[in-house]
Amino acid sequence: MVKTKVAHSVSITHIKHNPLRISMHLLSGDHTNPIYIIVENVRSLFNVGAIFRSADGVNASGVYLTGFTGQPPRKEINRVALGADETVPYLYEQNTLTAIQYLKAQNVQVIALEKTDTSVNFQTFDYQSPVAVVVGNEVEGVRPQTLDACDHIVHLPMCGQKISLNVSVASGIILYKLLQAVGH
Repeated sequence: MVKTKVAHSVSITHIKHNPLRISMHLLSGDHTNPIYIIVENVRSLFNVGAIFRSADGVNASGVYLTGFTGQPPRKEINRVALGADETVPYLYEQNTLTAIQYLKAQNVQVIALEKTDTSVNFQTFDYQSPVAVVVGNEVEGVRPQTLDACDHIVHLPMCGQKISLNVSVASGIILYKLLQAVGH
């Protein structure tokens, strides 16, 4: 059994063999914006906490934690999230591709935030609603097989020597762009 927190700090227990069973609850959040974030293999619990806080800031419908990404309850996550980990719906799914496939089956546009040869500037991309964004590991980024499963890949333009921002900072930027794109 796996415990998953959903809106209003209600704890739902679901069967491990059907980990996305409650995802319809995430998708039906009529009081939230149609924005999801998939967090793949993010090592730092502080980064996870900051992503929860940004997800709360845009009133996102849900957070999918995948791979070895840490999950609540953890004091490190809660310290940075300032309680957003208790109010933003989230689901842990070991396999990122399973989460992506489920969201796509619900007509959610899935984009990856990663700099590649074919990625486009996040500011000029035409987002659809509902939309999910995949963010990846602090060092490795989003895995190649995950990139292949996404509908599109966008990147944040970098003008300095580094090719990327911290995953929690980049997540905050893209989440607010998605909020603008869905009409807020």
